[in-house]
Amino acid sequence: MFPLNQWYVAGFSSELQDKPVARTLLNHAVVLFRNGQGKVAALEDRCCHRQVPLSHGTLEGEGIRCGYHGMLYSAGGKCIEIPGQDKIPAKACVRAYTVAERNQIVWIWMGAEADVDAAPDREPPEYFVHDSPQYKFKHGMFHYDAPYQLIHDNLLDLSHLGYVHLKTIGGNPKLHMQAPTRVESEGDTVRVVRWMKESVAPATYSQAWPYKGLIDRWQEIDFHVTYLAIWTGAVDADTDALDDPERGGLHMRGFHGVTPETDSSSHYFWSMASTSHPDTPDNRQLVYDQTEATFAEDKVIIEAQYRNMCRFGKQPLIDIHVDAGPNRARRVIERLNSQIGRMEKAEA
Repeated sequence: MFPLNQWYVAGFSSELQDKPVARTLLNHAVVLFRNGQGKVAALEDRCCHRQVPLSHGTLEGEGIRCGYHGMLYSAGGKCIEIPGQDKIPAKACVRAYTVAERNQIVWIWMGAEADVDAAPDREPPEYFVHDSPQYKFKHGMFHYDAPYQLIHDNLLDLSHLGYVHLKTIGGNPKLHMQAPTRVESEGDTVRVVRWMKESVAPATYSQAWPYKGLIDRWQEIDFHVTYLAIWTGAVDADTDALDDPERGGLHMRGFHGVTPETDSSSHYFWSMASTSHPDTPDNRQLVYDQTEATFAEDKVIIEAQYRNMCRFGKQPLIDIHVDAGPNRARRVIERLNSQIGRMEKAEA
């Protein structure tokens, strides 16, 4: 089960241009597109005539035209034209999903099956970083052959950096494992804060910012049910306080939209925004390349982990001290799934 009645990331605004985009989200085959007015739409990816995927069609004025027999669908899912036929059957329609664009992210509302046509009860999340003049960002996407919660685990436990990411954002493995860590939770959110003082700057940091020597690093992870926001960075050691919101140094803000594709595969929509030093005014490409390489390393580990889980079956897992954040997030997911399960049972 996946938590429902939630806004999930369906993609980035720049992906939707002059062609439809096919994507499976929470086991739902969806086609995303812009109509002639530039409005983003999402329909189930099938024509109601002969089940051909609408994503094989073309965009045209009001909506999307099926590439098999030319039936034209509006952004609301209704067939509005059948070539060679004046009368359109009332049942000639497909499911339309509620979508919204905010901060250059496309969000899709996934409602519970018992209340599938209900309007969202809240606006999609705000991620101010993408529209902030303080930052420059680039985005990317990975497809994982692994369940989405394994990605949550990875992002909420950054102690692995010293072992997996030695060439980019890693650093001293021992320092990572011993970093003072604070884990808090409230409602459906979990927050993890880690400080690593007097660290040697890893490759990404030293290339993106002219540090003088040792650095004080921070990692602030905010888990939300359908995405994570991770604020990392560093200042020269013993200069600014790490709890000062106006601290200097290199700031990197990562957006991590983790959307299940199926029970055993996931979409990972990410962006990285960074500040820049006056001597290196545009480090965006450097930070992006380093981040992409970092996440590619995570993908290898997580997919190998899942293959081994399938191979060995339900073996008992031993928790250690770095698992506090991931475990709290899993309890949030379990609670939300239980609530949806009880609601659907009551409806039945």
